[in-house]
Amino acid sequence: MIKISKNAQKHFISLLLNEPTGTQIRIFITNPGTSNAECGVAFCPENEIEKSDIELKYDKFFVYIDKDILSYLKNAEIDLVVDKLGSQLTLKAPYAKNNFSKKESSSLEERIKYFLRSEINTKLSAHGGQVNLIKIDQNGMAVIQFSGGCNGCSMIGLTLKETVEKKLLASFPEIKKVYDRTNHLHGKHSFY
Repeated sequence: MIKISKNAQKHFISLLLNEPTGTQIRIFITNPGTSNAECGVAFCPENEIEKSDIELKYDKFFVYIDKDILSYLKNAEIDLVVDKLGSQLTLKAPYAKNNFSKKESSSLEERIKYFLRSEINTKLSAHGGQVNLIKIDQNGMAVIQFSGGCNGCSMIGLTLKETVEKKLLASFPEIKKVYDRTNHLHGKHSFY
């Protein structure tokens, strides 16, 4: 699953000597399965070990990983690279950005929800907004709802037509139309 080089293991052991007794290592991924996925390594105090964590035993330390991200860490490697400028811990996880929900067994609704989360909401979040799929009707109409900074925004028409609708129709031929069911109320929460 995760390969930790001997140099990286020695580095972890030396770092842990300066931490409170019982502190271990945690490997995590923020936004797994999206283009914004980022991997990291952190100290894991005893009181932060979750029941859902997987425990990997190494010589003189443990690594904890949330079981829900294991598939994203397939073939991951941690190494300590040493050069003339110093040393740097590297974590390579080739599957961190993989969208495992693209499987043919995933429903159209699951694939669209994932698409909105990973391709659209990552951009809308810069303005404090997001869009969610409410349902898909039998005629191929995707019913969506905006929230946050998008609710009541004076640019919502452009966002709907040029960003959300255009990309959904291009990516999902099963969708014939997109309908915004948001009750747009302009206020301090609106971005524009």
